[in-house]
Amino acid sequence: MRRLISLLPLAMCVALAASDTGQRDVLGKVARITVTSVAIDSSDPARLQVGALTYLGGVRLRSPDLAFGSFSSMQVVGDRFLLISDAGNVVRFRMDSAFRVSDAHFGDLLPGPATGHYKRERDVESLTSDPATGQIWLGYEYYNQIWRYDAALARAESHAAPPEMADWSRNGGPESMVRLRTGHFIVLSETARPKGRFAKTGRVGMLFQGDPTDPRNRGAGFVYLPPPGFDPVDMTELPDGRLLVLNRRFAVPGLFTAKLTLLDARVIRGGVAVQG
Repeated sequence: MRRLISLLPLAMCVALAASDTGQRDVLGKVARITVTSVAIDSSDPARLQVGALTYLGGVRLRSPDLAFGSFSSMQVVGDRFLLISDAGNVVRFRMDSAFRVSDAHFGDLLPGPATGHYKRERDVESLTSDPATGQIWLGYEYYNQIWRYDAALARAESHAAPPEMADWSRNGGPESMVRLRTGHFIVLSETARPKGRFAKTGRVGMLFQGDPTDPRNRGAGFVYLPPPGFDPVDMTELPDGRLLVLNRRFAVPGLFTAKLTLLDARVIRGGVAVQG
């Protein structure tokens, strides 16, 4: 029995690795979501401190729709939430401070690479936006492309396959992307390794002076040094201009562990190595 249990995470990994070759499961038109509050530590529900961080609350979202889940990117503006799955399913809703969900909508990301018939053709892993225009940029992992959309995600306005990202892994491409208030864009690969000194410890990052879907904005490569054994999977800009990077480690047993790092965005430029 113990041997069987120990093999379950490995079996899950194999299933996940093969899942991007299948057809996409698309959400239905009726958006039903239930919310359950979760503690940061199930063995100690009263715990609120994690190092220097204070846990404000968390939720588990469920839906009877079988296509619901596997969300790989999220945006929060006030009480408005936007979630996109790695199959191109779009979920929007509002959630108040008491974790009550309202105004929920399900949608499908129709414009994108290829036909959208297969899951890998809508494998969105990163999301960022311009608060002034509402425009949204999505990073597609399998194709290593960046697409720009209108605020409703109904129309694709522009897209690009930056040549600097061409050799990134199909399962470790533009995992993290953020538009800074300066208008610059930063993109991190989950697994692409740089050449040279940091080949074993670093990940490739790209700095764009503006919209990465504009061919006039060529990216400049830099190196991000995550905590040992971890990969960068998301990031955001804090009010003070620093970058908060979410790093994830996968191990058997135990599955996923996360670490947060802070970066000074001002020091990021082509050719440098940065570490939180």
